[in-house]
Amino acid sequence: MFLLPILFIFSYMTVWFGMAWLKKNNSIVDVAWGLGFVLLTWLHLFLQVSVWTVSHYFLLIAVSAWGLRLSAHIAYRNYLKGGEDWRYAAWRKEWGKTVVWRSFLQVFMLQGFFMGVIMMPVLLCPSKTTLVAHPLIFLVRSLGFITFLVGFLYETIADYQLLQFTKSIRLKGDILETGLWKHSRHPNYFGEIVVWIGIFFIAVPFIDLQETLLAALSPVTMIWLLSRVSGVPMLERKLAENAAYKNYIEK
Repeated sequence: MFLLPILFIFSYMTVWFGMAWLKKNNSIVDVAWGLGFVLLTWLHLFLQVSVWTVSHYFLLIAVSAWGLRLSAHIAYRNYLKGGEDWRYAAWRKEWGKTVVWRSFLQVFMLQGFFMGVIMMPVLLCPSKTTLVAHPLIFLVRSLGFITFLVGFLYETIADYQLLQFTKSIRLKGDILETGLWKHSRHPNYFGEIVVWIGIFFIAVPFIDLQETLLAALSPVTMIWLLSRVSGVPMLERKLAENAAYKNYIEK
């Protein structure tokens, strides 16, 4: 069950690393991220699932919609910006002569590792091919899909509002404080976390009790990455000296 996903992720990220090395632009790993989830979900489910249920289709639709939208959004955003994203450009300068192998391991392989961890609900779901009909299963599955839809719409709207703001004529240092950004400094990250909580609950009917903690690593890892590692902390450090952002934090 896990061998094929591991081989796929390693090969997939290696190919994208090769393209990044040729283009001298590690930003493309963010485009590869969402698309990798989609391809792995289709490959894994169609090879592992013998009896398809509504939950399988829910998982396929949810991951595909999330991954394709995210990759398209990031690709368009990177196209508008041009050049390498500021985070990867800073690392490229910091790493110097070690940039090739550190990019491979610390950017592409590390993201591949987290892709596998976050995919746990999908990777574990084929472990049962038949389900006992029970109202609780329907309730949990429906709750998961509704939760996914809320997170997906929240993230999509937040990203659209931010994209429109970045394309608008404004003073340097201005901060988006309207729409969903009026209520949260990071509504896009919030939506992404809710998406994976929803996907976890969609997969719950397939997961044995002893596998539940393993599957729960998915939303927990997403929460940890976005709130403690690569999401909120990096962005807020970048904006720490922005007076408008300091005022935004206070409000």
